[in-house]
Amino acid sequence: MTKQSTYTAKLPEPDGTYLYTPEEDAVWGELYRRQMKLLADKACDEYLEGVRTLGLNPDHVPQLKDVNRRLAETTGFGVEGVPALIPPSRFYELLSQGKFPLATFMRRREHIDYIEEPDLFHEVFGHCPLLTNRSYANFVRRFGQKAVKLGKDYSWHLFRIFWFTIEFGLINTPKGRRCFGAGVVSSPSETHNAMEPSTSEFRPFDLMSVLRTPYRIDIVQPIYYVIHSFAQLETIIEEDIAARINEAKALGDFEPTFEAKAS
Repeated sequence: MTKQSTYTAKLPEPDGTYLYTPEEDAVWGELYRRQMKLLADKACDEYLEGVRTLGLNPDHVPQLKDVNRRLAETTGFGVEGVPALIPPSRFYELLSQGKFPLATFMRRREHIDYIEEPDLFHEVFGHCPLLTNRSYANFVRRFGQKAVKLGKDYSWHLFRIFWFTIEFGLINTPKGRRCFGAGVVSSPSETHNAMEPSTSEFRPFDLMSVLRTPYRIDIVQPIYYVIHSFAQLETIIEEDIAARINEAKALGDFEPTFEAKAS
């Protein structure tokens, strides 16, 4: 969460329950219904199945302890609520332990269409359903383990792998190209941009290209990388990531396909 944020993370009750207001339940429900309707023919089947497995519904904000239990029953992954912005080292450490760190606050209605910092809707609706897929969950865990091992000198380039898969990844399926990244499935503007005719570019996933591709967090993405299976992600993360990042650094970044952010 940024220092300028007007949001305060919720803390759990002694039994692990987070207390959400009727208005927060209503915002969750509105977001859920809108995105599920939009994603019916745009998200991959594994994501939609994950929503069902987790028991997500529009009636109320889901409880982290329920999400954690259902994930444990499927892939052994888990979630952990975080009270504020955590340093990258802690973020990677949790992933390496098979725990996805989740923001615990819900966006307000005035931010229903866009919020820059990740809220609980982005975290749970966006990230958690695919953690019910074993190949995907293995990839996320191994990503965290690689990040912990390599340390901060490799962190910036390593996060590009996260960005173009876990956040904004697309996948080819027998039904056509579908979305799975949390930043796409949780955002109507990104869903439309990634899955309907747009000026964005769609590239087959190539690790070296991903490592050399800069991005901005505050715009719809001009470039998406497309995998052919979740098993492919497991193969990618077992490469010699350090050597590949060193090579990417030597080659340098591609020219950005977006304007620089105004200071």
